[in-house]
Amino acid sequence: MPKFTLEDKLVVAISSRALFDFEEENRVFETGDLTQYEALQRSRLDQPAKPGVAFGLIRKLLALNSDEQRVEVVILSRSDPISGLRAFHSCREHGLAIERGVFTRGRSPFAYLKPLRASLFLSANPDDVRDALAAGFPAARVLPETPRAASRYADEIRIAFDGDAVLFSDEAERVFQSDGLRAFVGHETDKRASPLPDGPLKPLLAALNKLQRIADDNESQSPMRIRTALVTARSAPAHERAIRTLMAWNIEIDEAMFLGGLDKGEFLREFEPDFFFDDQIRHCESARVVTATGHVLSGIANAT
Repeated sequence: MPKFTLEDKLVVAISSRALFDFEEENRVFETGDLTQYEALQRSRLDQPAKPGVAFGLIRKLLALNSDEQRVEVVILSRSDPISGLRAFHSCREHGLAIERGVFTRGRSPFAYLKPLRASLFLSANPDDVRDALAAGFPAARVLPETPRAASRYADEIRIAFDGDAVLFSDEAERVFQSDGLRAFVGHETDKRASPLPDGPLKPLLAALNKLQRIADDNESQSPMRIRTALVTARSAPAHERAIRTLMAWNIEIDEAMFLGGLDKGEFLREFEPDFFFDDQIRHCESARVVTATGHVLSGIANAT
């Protein structure tokens, strides 16, 4: 078998529950009766699971591999290996080209993100997501049982990001939390020429930006495009530091929404992202009505 390498690929590690609708099975798993859970999965090995929250995003990302493999998706799950058969069977039935998986039978799987060189970890388990973020990997907790709206953009991957504590560090958010809005605006105005430190999902945006440029350069070979958006509660004049930070990173985004406290859900409804990332649960709850949403459990808003 030829040697396979993950170098120069966007690697997405995803739990089986984030990829497929295993909510009924998970309720059994959460009881702590692993034997009963495994028995239920075994009884359904030949029954394909329905698409889960992140299914649409994963299907579109894999479509970027039409001319060359640039995206690798790996199932990273607390399920047992036999239950993993159902996950792979479901992939095959739904036409997802996923060939690799790690199944840890109840143990946290986040340690395998390092050898996978993961660019993103999506899981419904908050502890695994926190561990991944603490280890420096972009990660988010998917909010299960989210409606999956049909997208008008079959040939476009649309991903929206919050700014502070997601793309950027929570430096400015800490000022806001401790001293209020006026201090936050003054702080960001004074530092408008100083790029914000990296946030946990900056590496993901950088990887997407690289793929976006490749797709734009090879339009005839790959029909799938990537479109990104910054959807933030910042407003002028605090918007300037965010834009200048992206410029300093040499990262381009397609849309920027500086909403100044307006509800993000209505704007996301118009943008129609395949996935949205935010660190604050109230924004996630607003967004999940509209689209698949990941809660980035980082920054002061998630301090315990």
